[in-house]
Amino acid sequence: MLKVLLRFYKNWALPISMFLGVVLYFVYTSIPCLKGTRHFVNEAIAILQPTLIFGMLFLTFCKIKPTELKPCRWHAILLLVQVSTFALCAGVIILIPDLSCRLLIESAMICFICPTACAAAVVCAKLGGHAAHLITYILLINLAAALFIPLIVPLVNPQEGQTFMGTSILIIRQVFPTLICPLLLAWGIRYTMPRLAQRLQNTGDAAFYLWTIALTMAIAVTTRSIMHSHVPLTSLVGIAVVTLICCWLQFTIGRHIGHPSNDHIAAGQAIGQKNTVFAIWMAYTFLTPVTAIAGGFYSVWHNIFNSFQLYKKRQQQKTITT
Repeated sequence: MLKVLLRFYKNWALPISMFLGVVLYFVYTSIPCLKGTRHFVNEAIAILQPTLIFGMLFLTFCKIKPTELKPCRWHAILLLVQVSTFALCAGVIILIPDLSCRLLIESAMICFICPTACAAAVVCAKLGGHAAHLITYILLINLAAALFIPLIVPLVNPQEGQTFMGTSILIIRQVFPTLICPLLLAWGIRYTMPRLAQRLQNTGDAAFYLWTIALTMAIAVTTRSIMHSHVPLTSLVGIAVVTLICCWLQFTIGRHIGHPSNDHIAAGQAIGQKNTVFAIWMAYTFLTPVTAIAGGFYSVWHNIFNSFQLYKKRQQQKTITT
C-alpha cells in the first residue's frame, strides 16, 4: 500500500503540491486560534521558500559542469521575443495611457519580460531536456531584465527618484543571490571536494521534491493574494485569461524555436516557466500593484502545463517499455 501511495505521489507530485497549497491555506485561515500566528507563518515562509530554492538549485548545479554552460542560437531568438513583446505592450500603454484595458496589458508585460523560474532547470531535467542550456538562458534573461526593465518601465509608470542604475541594482539584488550563490557553491565543491560532489550528483530526484515543497508554499501564497485582492471580478477573470494566453503562447513559441536544435524541452521551459515571485515583486514595485495577481495566476497555469508535460512523458515511457 505504501509503495502504491509513493508511486502515486511521484507521478502526480506537482498537482498534489498545488492542491495542498490551496487546501492548507483555507484550513489554516479557518482556524480562529491560529490568527495570531499569521505574522510568524509569513516570516517563516519568506525564509523557507528561498532556502528550498537555494537547495534545489544547488543540487541541480552539482550535476552540471561549467563547460556545459554555453550560448545557443535559440537563446538569442527567445531573448528577442521576450524583450520585443514586452516593449510592444509598453508602447501601446505609452501611446494610449488611458486605455480601459491597461491592467490587462500591464499583466501581459509582466508575463513576457519575467525571467525564467530557477525551478525550470529541475523540471527540464525531469522531462529529459538539456538543463545546462536552460541554466545558461536563466542567466541571460536575468541580465536582460536588469537592462530593459529600467529602460522601459519608467516610460510606462514614471516614479519620482527612479533611475536606470537604481532600478537595475534593485532587480539584480532581487534575483541574483538566489541564482549565483548556489552556482558558485556547487562549482566550488566540484573542484575542491570531488568525493562530496560525486555524492551530491547521485541524489536522484531530491531537487524535484524540494521544488514540490516550495511549490506548495507558493500556491498557498498565491491563493492568499487572490482571496485578499479587492479587484472587481471582471478584472480578475480578465487577468486570469490574459495570463493563460501568455503562458500557452510562450510555451508554444519556445518549443517551436527550440525544435530545430532538438532542444524544444529546454527552450519551452526557458520562456514558459516563469519566476512568478519576481513577477509579483515587479508589479508591486514598478507597475500598478493590482497586476501582482498576474504573477499568481501565471504560477497556476505554468504548473498545470508542467504537470501535463510530465504526464505525457510518463505515457511515452510506458509505451516504450511495452
